[in-house]
Amino acid sequence: MENPEVVLKNGYYLTSLDDAIHVEKIVTIHYFEYSKDFIFEGEEHDFWEFVYVDKGEVEIIAGTMGYRLKQNEIVFHKPGEFHRIWADGTIAPNVIVVSFECNSKSMEFFNNKIMSLGKKSRTLLTNIISEGFEAFEGPFDDPYTKKLVKRKDAKFGSQQMLRLNLEALLIQLIRDNEVVDKSTRIQTTIKERSDINLTNKILDFLNENIYKNLTLDEICSNFMISKTYLLNIFKEVTGNSIMKHFSLLKIEEAKRLIREDTHNISEIAEMLGFSSVHYFSRLFKKITKMTPTEYAATVKAKAGL
Repeated sequence: MENPEVVLKNGYYLTSLDDAIHVEKIVTIHYFEYSKDFIFEGEEHDFWEFVYVDKGEVEIIAGTMGYRLKQNEIVFHKPGEFHRIWADGTIAPNVIVVSFECNSKSMEFFNNKIMSLGKKSRTLLTNIISEGFEAFEGPFDDPYTKKLVKRKDAKFGSQQMLRLNLEALLIQLIRDNEVVDKSTRIQTTIKERSDINLTNKILDFLNENIYKNLTLDEICSNFMISKTYLLNIFKEVTGNSIMKHFSLLKIEEAKRLIREDTHNISEIAEMLGFSSVHYFSRLFKKITKMTPTEYAATVKAKAGL
């Protein structure tokens, strides 16, 4: 049977080359010079991302585990894996983050690994950043950038050189297989502190938006996290569901507004984003065991009015 990978042409055999790894698309390229107190709340997406510490140290969440990533180390986040990164409050780190789409089966090698880069790999990584800066417009230090813009004055072949160097880096890492023992890096305190910090930010967000009718989707979108992760960490840290907590905040604010006696019940319900005064009254009674009108009466009675 004729081999489809070998073609006879003018007396010569043309042999096709196999791709061990093929990068389909680039998503983002970042070079960050973080402050010592930097925190990125986290995200998850359906493409690969790697984080490399150029200087200093960072702490990360990968899935449900927390790790400390040291200088010259790289970690890969597989598609669908929630991840966070923050500085430890002591060292101001420099970090490279590159995200890309690659469906090659060989990428399975990078699942759940932290690696230390050798000289060849560091050179390839330097080339990736250099070619990325040639190919695309900045800024490259905005963590919320979601689209690369091609430079009109890009150096010839810079996009292809970026892809080739990225593929070469991935191949080189598999060849080197310089894996760091993560068991020495797992720190439950890192994850606990991360969850508490994120929950505190969410609590602040709820308080700041108490007059809005926030949905779970909107909260997740603001913090770029999944519903499952949001619900789990919020319940774990506070002991309450997030939407129940938001309802409690609204009712506490309603009680304050009733005591101030500058708005009627209907106005307060509308101000706090309730769809109807009837729903507001039902929720108010469910939480306080009295209707808004009854609560207002007790306030006046205590004041001797």
